[in-house]
Amino acid sequence: MEPAETLSRSTFWSRRKVLGLLCLTIAICFFFYPSSPLDTEWVIETLPDAEIYQCDPNEPVKSVAIIGAGSGGASAAYYIDRFRHPCSRVDVTVYERSDYVGGRSTTVDVYGDPTEPVELGASIFVEVNKNLVSAARQFGLATQGFKPKTKELPNTLGVYDGQGWVFMGSKSGWWTTAKILWKYGLAPIRTQQLMKKTVGAFLKMYDEPQFPFRDLSQTAYDLGLTEATAATGEQFLQANSIQGSFGTDIIQASTRVNYAQNLDQIHGLESMVCMATDGAMSIQGGNWQIFDGMLKASGAKVLLNTSVSNVYRQYDGKYAVNALSSSYPTGIDLTVYDSVILAAPLQFAKLSITPAPVHPPPEIPYVDLHVTLFTSPRKLDPQAFNLESGVPTTILTTTPKSKASPPPFYSISTLRTLTNPTTHQREYLYKIFSPATISAAWLHSILTPLHTNPDPHDKRDISWIYEKVWQSYPYLPPRVTFEDVQLDEEGKVWYTSGIESFISTMETSSLMGMNVARLVADGWKRERIAMEVYQGKLEEMEREGKEELVKEGMVEKAEGGNRGAMGQVPLAGRATAEEL
Repeated sequence: MEPAETLSRSTFWSRRKVLGLLCLTIAICFFFYPSSPLDTEWVIETLPDAEIYQCDPNEPVKSVAIIGAGSGGASAAYYIDRFRHPCSRVDVTVYERSDYVGGRSTTVDVYGDPTEPVELGASIFVEVNKNLVSAARQFGLATQGFKPKTKELPNTLGVYDGQGWVFMGSKSGWWTTAKILWKYGLAPIRTQQLMKKTVGAFLKMYDEPQFPFRDLSQTAYDLGLTEATAATGEQFLQANSIQGSFGTDIIQASTRVNYAQNLDQIHGLESMVCMATDGAMSIQGGNWQIFDGMLKASGAKVLLNTSVSNVYRQYDGKYAVNALSSSYPTGIDLTVYDSVILAAPLQFAKLSITPAPVHPPPEIPYVDLHVTLFTSPRKLDPQAFNLESGVPTTILTTTPKSKASPPPFYSISTLRTLTNPTTHQREYLYKIFSPATISAAWLHSILTPLHTNPDPHDKRDISWIYEKVWQSYPYLPPRVTFEDVQLDEEGKVWYTSGIESFISTMETSSLMGMNVARLVADGWKRERIAMEVYQGKLEEMEREGKEELVKEGMVEKAEGGNRGAMGQVPLAGRATAEEL
């Protein structure tokens, strides 16, 4: 018998590398194409055909006031029109104190040029966002995803901790995925599967039996989502056997850019939402067009630059809305509505509700997010980020492993190149998210200098700048209860912003607007059914009354005939006067 072949050390390690690469390839395929409950084909809702109904032309009009023209308010108006009975006559008025619709989804024009809009607020949505995706299709809005890699602006991404780079790669592609799996092992795959399981449970909120929901806390519990909201992102990952630095390097970079919060502060559900990035897209020209399209499709009357000071119940159960606007002759307007939907955080709405809500939404702290947009002919300076060359076009941040301070920003993105209309020079458009105001000196310090001693006020370095502070989203610590949807006892005053401490996105605000619209429409349906039952009973009583009247008439007729016959035939034994 021949002895078994002995492998040399080099042969052993070469075969091990091949086996490792094979396993990595299988893992990449698994990472890209896992079995998923999220692969759903969204269907655009259509109104039932009103022609099949015999509508009463005298049907009373239902009136609704919606306060706020952002995602929640626009969606409420849109879905009230979708969910109403075909015979229902509905009059919706939307009050918006700003001069635009879209709320925290809005754009500004670079250089003041309307052909160069850039998102100032909510920038992207993803393919599992049912309402936004279906609305974009319904209104024929063009979407755009991540920009393709170009020589001028390669599609690169890095995670910076203020000292060095914990990860460098491209925004997509199998090679970046391979690098992630090689560095972090199974943690990315487990995270992907946990995300899909968690988001899959959330998506059940769109359908029966969960939809529509009156109690968000109970619905979250029924779907098992409070297991995620009750823990920090860090704790939720550990409970699901996701260990190592993948959480702080990658997931925390995502929670910081999306919510300005670290993994040990934000709850587990929102941490998973941050990882649901498949099919990220935006609307060309601005995401606000989705909500503008919803309002136009709903037929609602939209009052811009109009604030609501108070809402109070009248003796007849309806609600009076007191609005302030310079467009009114007296500056004040009072209108009465059947229902009121507050589609903005109550703590920022600056209005009073009388009587006070049964369960008033508590004040919760919101993040002050500083957004800085600017243009410059200069590229980012590699030395400012401890690099020799090639600064990534998207810089995310995480906290350093040492006790050093984190970077003074959450993210820096090189969005695109454009032409300065004054100098006709090609420039870069940058966007920075930060916890505080970014100084001009710091901005100049991260750009490749024009001179050896750059002037912080040199317009050749920064040609255009726009700054904005948003109360962008709430702080999202662990919790298991959430604000009520219904604010009064009768079901006339509703609230959409309670979902923000659960999940704060354009899509979830739209979901809550849709949910409230359905609850309002269901209330009208119950009223309609009760009225039909009442009218049916009246008609039945009327029919029974007519039958009784007919029967009584027949008896009277018979008795009258008998009396006539008796008058004509002499009674037997009747004596005449002469006989008496």
